[in-house]
Amino acid sequence: MDIVGFLKSQFICHLLICYIFIVSGLIINFIQLLTLILWPINKQLFRRINCRLAYCISSQMVMLLEWWSGTDCTLYTDPESYHKYGKENAIVILNHNFEIDFLCGWNFCERFGVLGSSKVLAKKELSYMPIIGWMWYFLEIVFCKRKWEEDRKTVMQKLLNLRDYPENFWFLIHCEGTRFTEQKHEISMQVAEAKGLPKLKYHLLPRTKGFAVTVQCLRNVVSAVYDSTLNFRNNENPTLLGVLNGKKYHADLYVRQVIHILIPFWHTGLRIPLEEVPEDEQECSNWLHKLYQEKDAFQEEYYRTGTYPAVPIVPPRRPWTLLNWLLWALLLLYPLFKLLINMINSGSSLTLASFAFVIVMASVGVRWMIGVTEINKGSTYGNNDNKQKQK
Repeated sequence: MDIVGFLKSQFICHLLICYIFIVSGLIINFIQLLTLILWPINKQLFRRINCRLAYCISSQMVMLLEWWSGTDCTLYTDPESYHKYGKENAIVILNHNFEIDFLCGWNFCERFGVLGSSKVLAKKELSYMPIIGWMWYFLEIVFCKRKWEEDRKTVMQKLLNLRDYPENFWFLIHCEGTRFTEQKHEISMQVAEAKGLPKLKYHLLPRTKGFAVTVQCLRNVVSAVYDSTLNFRNNENPTLLGVLNGKKYHADLYVRQVIHILIPFWHTGLRIPLEEVPEDEQECSNWLHKLYQEKDAFQEEYYRTGTYPAVPIVPPRRPWTLLNWLLWALLLLYPLFKLLINMINSGSSLTLASFAFVIVMASVGVRWMIGVTEINKGSTYGNNDNKQKQK
């Protein structure tokens, strides 16, 4: 291991990175709170400011993937439509198989300049999570309780509010509703059998209601649907802890256009014009199920050949994520080191013990935040919920 790789694996480096992220995140959350006074005066200015503030937080996570880990991200797509990325609003359908698939989605957004304004359909519990959850609140992220009878009205209202959003945005959505595990897949396929739906080998059944409402509310606002499939080469099993340790992964992201949903999966390009997605809820549901059957075929093809049937492109890595992190590091590390030196010089046992306690608590907090992304500690949604649907 070289000296750089050794340093990246050291816990003290991880603590410093997390210190910068946590302190800067809380500062930005506080600034976001102050911007609320702008909402009744100039809503669009409020939104533009919060896009930039959110970028200051989320770009630190992308920096870890791009610059600290050095992970390679290759995009497989149609070069003729490549220029439209970042220049139109889009719904991005992502598979949900890996611990860092959300981070690769953010990396995709960053490469095309829409990271600060990107949206997601997220579970309500995340809105209470400091830093990222609070950041999402000011970005007008759509939160749901995963109980459709309660969610429908709220989700529709939140989506309709985005119709006049001043920045180009991508709405990232995991239609499976939860991360793939073998247990959830087995239960999901039992539901498929009970409903007479074709079984999937590599995906869970998509949750169609949320997608249908998203399409309905954002029609004439969103130009296209990007159907995206993420995989990692050499059967890599990437984790956020691995990224923090500086481990390099190799991500392949395939984005396609379905000319017509019934055409075999190899007749594809880059993007799906939204007008090709049915507006009727039942027809939209059928459309999405067919799309996932094709996604399954693509996954089968990738496992067989190790590549996608499209032109590989590596979008240029932008310097802004690194520059943002370096700025925050300069602002926050100096007072930290000055405080530490003063504490050592004071010679107070109580002061040093208090500092050690803070370090321990910080390490526990860091481990908890990483644990949120771990598959074996993921939500039980998809286990119990699908079982109830079979009754």
